[in-house]
Amino acid sequence: MSNEIPIGLAKNGRRAWALDDVAIVPNRRTRSPADVSLDWRIDAYNFSMPVIGAPMDSVMSPATAIELGRQGGLGVLNLEGLWTRYEDPEPVLAEIAALGADEVSADNTRRLQQLYSEPIKAELITARLAEIREAGVVVSGSLTPQRTQEFYRTVIEAGVDMFVIRGTTVSAEHVAETGDPLNLKEFIYELDVPVIVGGAAGYTPALHLMRTGAAGVLVGFGGGAATTTRRAMGIRVPMATAISDIAAARRDYLDESGGRYVHVIADGGMGSSGDLVKALAMGADAVMLGTTLARAEEAPGQGWHWGLEAVHPDFPRGHRTRVGTVAPLQEVLWGPAHHTDGSSNLMGGLRHAMASTGYVDLKSFQRVDAIVSPMGQQTR
Repeated sequence: MSNEIPIGLAKNGRRAWALDDVAIVPNRRTRSPADVSLDWRIDAYNFSMPVIGAPMDSVMSPATAIELGRQGGLGVLNLEGLWTRYEDPEPVLAEIAALGADEVSADNTRRLQQLYSEPIKAELITARLAEIREAGVVVSGSLTPQRTQEFYRTVIEAGVDMFVIRGTTVSAEHVAETGDPLNLKEFIYELDVPVIVGGAAGYTPALHLMRTGAAGVLVGFGGGAATTTRRAMGIRVPMATAISDIAAARRDYLDESGGRYVHVIADGGMGSSGDLVKALAMGADAVMLGTTLARAEEAPGQGWHWGLEAVHPDFPRGHRTRVGTVAPLQEVLWGPAHHTDGSSNLMGGLRHAMASTGYVDLKSFQRVDAIVSPMGQQTR
């Protein structure tokens, strides 16, 4: 049955759902939260929770990437950010935190663009990744597709364990009449490390990304609350539908490839533990968190949150967003919580949701029953 609805005489549109529009439903069985496993494995790497720290300067520094690794997740450092442009980025981060309080401000955006005009330095990429490696956690860094050709050899030679290519929209085939576009399939084939790529927001583009050999596909456009992609470019795909569509691509690619499993990673639009729960219930294997981790006391953004989209030199489409500070990173992730809004003890929220619906591991939890609530359409 088609779920397209008429927009006008010449155009139909497909009905799609945001995470706010859906909810999970308990079944006949419940379990003790102590029996639930949150373990997640991708390629050769094991994690005690399905959480990746978004490669955003307001979220991940070398220190927070290390701490997230010690807490059982994966921290991804933005290799085009302040930590690879400045020998000491702390004064720059303090200046950004001290900018005018208005979230939407041409003066603030202009200053952000100026600060990010400092060139990226290959030696700082090497030094930052070495710092993370010395701590004994999984080392991961991120580049946009535009910068990957320029710096990936530096990243690989630095000893990265997992490489992330993250952009607003990443495709397996980029067509350009000028320049030398990145051929993802050839690029991933030549690397000796697993690669996570995205964003993607639909079945077909995700399936093509899976065929490049990627270990994981990011669902979404990145940046979460800090982007204004919908207002600036008219692009938006609600996350619940996007995750479910790409989970279907994963299933079909598993058959097509004879058993190769590609991880689906929800990226963006998850501000609470309930959003995280619903993303996994829609079919995600893990989540990439920005806003929720930007609220940690250790977060470099000091209560503010922004992404690379906000500092684009020609077409900025995001802004510095006030998210506040909730608790130390350990409390944000593992509790005990002192907030009732799902902003802390994210893993406790997930564990209790899985226990309440009778599931003991993340993969089986993808089968949980879900409903669509019409009230959700009024909030997003």
